[in-house]
Amino acid sequence: MIVDCAIYRDGRRTEGPEDVSDALALCRRGLDAFVWIGLYEPTGKEFDRVTREFGLHPLAVEDALKAHQRPKLEVYDDSLFVVLKPVGYEARSDIVTAGEVMVFLGDSFVVTVRHGEESPLAEVRHRLEEEPDMLRHGPTAVLYAIADAVVDHYVEVADELGTDLEELEAEVFSPTAGGSRNTASRIYAFKRQVLEFRRATNPLAQPLTRLAGDGPLGGKVPFVHEQARPFFRDVSDHLTRVNEAVEGLDRLVSDVLSAHLAQMSVQQNDDMRKISAWAAMAAVPTMIAGIYGMNFDHMPELHWTVSYPAVIVLMAVLEVLLYRLLKRRGWL
Repeated sequence: MIVDCAIYRDGRRTEGPEDVSDALALCRRGLDAFVWIGLYEPTGKEFDRVTREFGLHPLAVEDALKAHQRPKLEVYDDSLFVVLKPVGYEARSDIVTAGEVMVFLGDSFVVTVRHGEESPLAEVRHRLEEEPDMLRHGPTAVLYAIADAVVDHYVEVADELGTDLEELEAEVFSPTAGGSRNTASRIYAFKRQVLEFRRATNPLAQPLTRLAGDGPLGGKVPFVHEQARPFFRDVSDHLTRVNEAVEGLDRLVSDVLSAHLAQMSVQQNDDMRKISAWAAMAAVPTMIAGIYGMNFDHMPELHWTVSYPAVIVLMAVLEVLLYRLLKRRGWL
């Protein structure tokens, strides 16, 4: 479904033909204009007309319709195809949600396809319409603004994840809550969210490096102005910091999980020592009572008047000595 369709001439939104083919033809007459069409989860039939009018490559169209793509950049004869994955973070439920934004960039046109609820497109369009100087650079400005908005939100999500990890770390090392049963499941669930975030940020590094003209894959990218390279390089730098932060979060949450499991192991060993100590203390009177409970005829002490109190005192003395010994060694 088409969410918005507009013609931008000299950096400003203008009225134009409602028909997509007429709008594109008007923009290609050398009027320094381009058309920007935004779609939300289009069906194959809805996208067919856009595909024909703009000459989009069928493989890119297939990716745009099916979604569930990794961030990437692909160059075709008549267009440039870029996939980005904007993310959101629900702090209350500790869940990272990801959407997808596909951008087709060509001669005098931009087609954006959105999947999922996480998307900065409406905000980006509104901001660009208030900055005509940037919009004068054409479709390249749209691609840069979308990438910049997506990566800036990555920074915010990384900060929120870092804050939540600090709280989880404090809970793990708290003397009262460190051994709670659901702590390990919470740590594991948090690690899964970090992994989901990483799937969105890591693959985007290579496309931004190409757009910035850096690295072995750097060079001229069709339909992107060379003057935009410093801007894409700035976005790439921000993404690099995000990826470093994500790697740090992943390592730290693994360390927290290992520390928690070690805590649980130490606590279980401590509990086993206490159980063994109390069992040893119970074994002493049980052994003495067992000996004198046997039906032997030749046990002279059974006929003594002080036999019963003597055995009780012996049991008590042995229990006290054993208790002090185990207490001194930290078993009780």
